[in-house]
Amino acid sequence: MMVQMISDANTAGNGFMAMFSAAEPNERGDQYCGGRLERPSGSFKTPNWPDRDYPAGVTCVWHIVAPKNQLIELKFEKFDVERDNYCRYDYVAVFNGGEVNDAKRIGKYCGDSPPAPIISEKNELLIQFFSDLSLTADGFIGHYKFRPKKLPTTTALPVTTTFPITTGLKPTVALCQQKCRWTGTLESNYCASNFVLAGTVITTVTRGGSLHATVSLINIYKEGNLAIQQAGKNMSAKVIVVCKQCPLLRRGQNYIIMGQVGEDGRGKIMPNSFIMMFKTKNQKFLNALENKQC
Repeated sequence: MMVQMISDANTAGNGFMAMFSAAEPNERGDQYCGGRLERPSGSFKTPNWPDRDYPAGVTCVWHIVAPKNQLIELKFEKFDVERDNYCRYDYVAVFNGGEVNDAKRIGKYCGDSPPAPIISEKNELLIQFFSDLSLTADGFIGHYKFRPKKLPTTTALPVTTTFPITTGLKPTVALCQQKCRWTGTLESNYCASNFVLAGTVITTVTRGGSLHATVSLINIYKEGNLAIQQAGKNMSAKVIVVCKQCPLLRRGQNYIIMGQVGEDGRGKIMPNSFIMMFKTKNQKFLNALENKQC
């Protein structure tokens, strides 16, 4: 087990104290799960499935590895994990590659609706299941199989994989001379964006002509590839306004923010990105968009 603690340059907390102990595997019996899966097809499931609920306080990681010239297709047959709007307590997270990396996360799932079928970008997938120390549920069973790269992708991918990840955008003169306004409707911008959130800007720093901001989340309607940070029950995300004053973000103000996501998991805000002041009356319409298929 490796425990990693990271602090950024912004808000700090009191810290933590933890204890550890070692025990023989048979003392916890069927709570153990996870492993490396290399067969052409197989299944994975939560501890105790299907006889009773999964236990509290477990972490399972399945690392699926296919030959270099193949992809991995993943489907959940049954799925019931403690529901939460942000999947903060119990969840399943799926990543491209062989490590937990928010920049490569395909999706984070909870509730009682099976995620849409998933196809890996390359020959590795990582599935992480986490349960906290409180409520539990039935759990899940999923299946995977290898498939050649040359086959066309016919299975619908989850929303989080359908958007391009932006790379290295810089505040060039041509880019920052564009009109600082968005076009289209709230709905069309919602569907075209990789992430959609409502939040309060809590920190802003100007670097190299761009504005780097930390946004405390009021609600997230579309997570996409955005890296969400959590401290207790407070959740935040980092965004970069590529042209620092276009659009303008002010510290302490509440906004609806839509945009794409960079390889580092931070939101990228362009001059034509959709940003507007958030008001309580917007909540109902945004909730309706969240439940609508684009």
